[in-house]
Amino acid sequence: MSGNSLLITYDLRKPGQNYTTLIKQIKSLGSSWIHPLESVWVVKASMRSGAARDVLKAHIDGNDKLWVVNVSGDGWASIRLDAADTDWLKANL
Repeated sequence: MSGNSLLITYDLRKPGQNYTTLIKQIKSLGSSWIHPLESVWVVKASMRSGAARDVLKAHIDGNDKLWVVNVSGDGWASIRLDAADTDWLKANL
């Protein structure tokens, strides 16, 4: 599958709210994904950021925040990410 990588991050503002459907939707956006930080995902997707945002917005509350960015290339750096996440980033960005 050709595609691009989307960085998805969010602030979920409602304590105790169940965001299981949001997580399922994030995972369903593409062929593979990583979840390197608590509220950060990177997904290999077949859609662009605006389309992904439109899919995900139905699964957040009105006061939550969501940011979806197309990412690519080697313009990234990290510290203490799991080796599997770093390997995924090297292979997919």
